[in-house]
Amino acid sequence: MCGIIGYVGPSDSTPILLACLKKLEYRGYDSSGVGVLDHHSHLIVRKSKGKIKNLEEVLKGEPLPFSNVGISHTRWATHGLPTDINAHPHVNNAGTIAVVHNGIIENYAPLREKLKKQGCYFVSQTDTEVIAHLISVLYKGDLKQAVQKAIAQLKGAFAIAVISKDHPDLMIAARVGSPLIIGLGDKENYIASDVPAILDRTRRVIYLKDGQMAVITMDKVDVFTFAGQKVTPKVDTVSFTVSAAQKEGYDHFMLKEIHEQPQGLANMLKNRLPSGKLNLEGLDVSDKVLASVKKITVIACGTAYHAGLVGKYIIEDLARLTTEVDTSSEFRYRNAIIDKHTLVVAVSQSGETADTLAAVREAKAKGAKIISICNVVGSSLARESDGVLYTHAGLEIGVASTKAYTAQLMMFYLLGIKLAQVRQTAKPARLKDLIKQLQRVPDHQKSLLEQKAAILKIAEANSHFGCFLYLGRNINYPTALEGALKLKEISYIPAEGYAAGEMKHGPIALIDEYRAVVCVAVQSHVYEKMISNIQEIRARKGNVIAVATQGDKDIAHHVDYVLTVPAIDELLTPLLAIIPLQLMAYYVAVKRGNDVDQPRNLAKSVTVE
Repeated sequence: MCGIIGYVGPSDSTPILLACLKKLEYRGYDSSGVGVLDHHSHLIVRKSKGKIKNLEEVLKGEPLPFSNVGISHTRWATHGLPTDINAHPHVNNAGTIAVVHNGIIENYAPLREKLKKQGCYFVSQTDTEVIAHLISVLYKGDLKQAVQKAIAQLKGAFAIAVISKDHPDLMIAARVGSPLIIGLGDKENYIASDVPAILDRTRRVIYLKDGQMAVITMDKVDVFTFAGQKVTPKVDTVSFTVSAAQKEGYDHFMLKEIHEQPQGLANMLKNRLPSGKLNLEGLDVSDKVLASVKKITVIACGTAYHAGLVGKYIIEDLARLTTEVDTSSEFRYRNAIIDKHTLVVAVSQSGETADTLAAVREAKAKGAKIISICNVVGSSLARESDGVLYTHAGLEIGVASTKAYTAQLMMFYLLGIKLAQVRQTAKPARLKDLIKQLQRVPDHQKSLLEQKAAILKIAEANSHFGCFLYLGRNINYPTALEGALKLKEISYIPAEGYAAGEMKHGPIALIDEYRAVVCVAVQSHVYEKMISNIQEIRARKGNVIAVATQGDKDIAHHVDYVLTVPAIDELLTPLLAIIPLQLMAYYVAVKRGNDVDQPRNLAKSVTVE
């Protein structure tokens, strides 16, 4: 959530800031702004609530002068309403220092009161404005030193960028908890919250670490610890291309990313199952430790949490290990039973999810080993884990996660197989067969994507319903949860996922002719029970859409619509059953005219609690 862009170089900063800022729109925001330093050392700020196009209209009426240094921001409201005043950058009372900030300053209230007593007056409701005033009060001619002293008084998670009229040739950046990168160009340098923003300008980046700050000019970047010790940062070269951050002919990033799933999984399998032999490079936890594990705890949020629920079924089935799944935010606030015999699997697409990072730190403090399943190389989660299994799903722009989800599922299957091998809890023939079937999943997914016209027709026929229920059993109960989440995220239709066996315990009261019910009824050992649930729904005039196995000739007699998936081992069905549900959610949202890639109130990466 939120986005920071900064530029120092020979070119006019404003058009660069706006162009880069637009590439961060997928992160979710409700206002935006820019602050620049002109050749006369004037600090000028423009900002506006709403989309970046609103800011562009402001700039048309009040153009900014040529400037070599500038910062910009897209805000997602935490403290204070989405208004022009609360948008970033925020400045001190003298108008000499400007700050943009991602994260939350937890002790902003006492700092605010302290600064008021020192003569500062506040114009916004934000926690960020405290930073600008605090730096100003501490400033004695050395901006780096003032920022350093201000940071020492801040509590919480933050990434900040600071410019000052007294130092027209530099920008200062710092981070704790919230991601921030530095892009290295030719006689110009950038800061950004995420790589896509600057990918068409440079591929050489520094991933600023927690507790580090940088002093940036057009000629060099110096990195320091918060204590002031200079460090030599690692410079990475970004591997994915500019085209990965573009729609490439698709109407939306979400649709593009749904279609990228087969190739993404094929690439993963090529790397992780060369010649059919398992390669979990990066796991970095010995077979001896894996064999001694007594319990697994999965921690994740949102879609990653649903992947973890599928992982529970996989690991318990194959490795016969008790597996718990916790939402990261709840794990933090209960006294979880974790010790050195617990293996914690943390799942996050971005690797920057604030609650998951905090939960990992809690688990580490109790002695647990940490394995992360993550998509972003070099992320905070990866660095804090004992081992990391990168999914390498590629850049995911759409806020509603699709390809990252199936990549996380695939990694859980591979991890489950590894645990079963080490613990000798499954017959080798069974594991060999699963591996063969996993290798066919990309082709199965391709065949499902070829059915999108039929899925579109069903989606449009049901887009008028005001409520959806999603039902599943066993390993496809999480599929129902994820299908419901995808629909409500982008269509804004209330949708709930339930374990089908729980229908009689309350949810069946919701069933009538005004509700659509999506039932995951693939061939499995609970298929007959699922059919019984469907009959109960039909008896109450529910409109039923079934996800069923190809060749099931009976299912059509019980439901209104059928979405079919190829036959596969029951344990692997979540990899296929989710595809038509992703597409259906997408087409329903498009039919309703919603912003599919940037749904309201949501952010791609939740980097604050």
